[in-house]
Amino acid sequence: MSKESQALAKEAQSKQPLTKNQVIDKLLNNALYILMIIAVIIIQIINPKFLAPASLINILNQTAAYLPAALGIAGCIVLTGTDLSAGRAIGLTACISASLLQNPESANKMWTAIGCLPIPVVILIVMAIGAVIGIFNGFFVAKFKLHPFIVTLATQLILFTFMLTYVKMGNNNGMAIASLDNSYSNFIKGSLVKIPTGNNTSIPIPNYVWISLFLVVMMWFIWNKTTFGKNMFALGANEEAAKVSGVNVMLTTIAVFALAGAMYGITGFIEGARVASNNANTGLNYELDAIAACVIGGVSFVGGIGKISGVVIGVLLLRLIYIGLNFAHVPPDMFYLVKGGIILFACALDMRKYLVKK
Repeated sequence: MSKESQALAKEAQSKQPLTKNQVIDKLLNNALYILMIIAVIIIQIINPKFLAPASLINILNQTAAYLPAALGIAGCIVLTGTDLSAGRAIGLTACISASLLQNPESANKMWTAIGCLPIPVVILIVMAIGAVIGIFNGFFVAKFKLHPFIVTLATQLILFTFMLTYVKMGNNNGMAIASLDNSYSNFIKGSLVKIPTGNNTSIPIPNYVWISLFLVVMMWFIWNKTTFGKNMFALGANEEAAKVSGVNVMLTTIAVFALAGAMYGITGFIEGARVASNNANTGLNYELDAIAACVIGGVSFVGGIGKISGVVIGVLLLRLIYIGLNFAHVPPDMFYLVKGGIILFACALDMRKYLVKK
């Protein structure tokens, strides 16, 4: 059959009315999006300030803060894995960033022997630390065929020990790492653009939003336009077929985890200034938010399936719900219940899609 005939056949098929089963399938496949949209509408009815300009900017800011970690962990999920060490890697790199960029004149400066390092140097340091953590994870996954869940769980515990040790080093004595240099705070939380909100008022868009936007474009290019991206999806879809096609399984696996680690390092750099007071609990449970956002956005644990646009949508929807819960005056203790329910429901829908195709 010619391409023209195939196109005409598809067009004719698309014009046919959907059957009852097809409608049910579409509703189930998009059930999570539908439920979240309904939740947003209900929250808006409860509190009309939820979708006010100031709140929308806050949602944008929160999305940008959590997005780099999700962009990193998404690659691990594409390989049918995960990364439970992401939160601790973010916390460690946040503490390191903050300690190297404290105000030199602060009485609580952690490393008194050095001043405030240049920002580009610190960015490279934390990205390198994150990448090394990722290489460690990827090596054990690829070399010894260990499940990423086990490897990254072990790494999570190791990194937490490093964090507990690090915050007690130098002149810090276990205190929160604060008193950041203005250059660091302004680089992350400063603003070049302000959004008018009426009545001669405006809301600034922090610089880290543009950093996250740049990372989205970069990761889209890597996933869609490079050989590395093609190899990653091929490996996630079918390891044996990828190996036969000439994909270096070990190198690709290590590279995916290394890239994820570098993204955690950037997230930690952003969080160091955004939080402004860093301790051993910085980054706690960030991996759960990232995993939930990826699954909501269609990155499948089955492997070989996912889009950067989906990750962005997943992070945005998750932030909408979390911030909306605050506006609806839901107790913070219930947030973990909501988070767990979203992850479970999203994974169930993902597996259903896989079983239907199979």
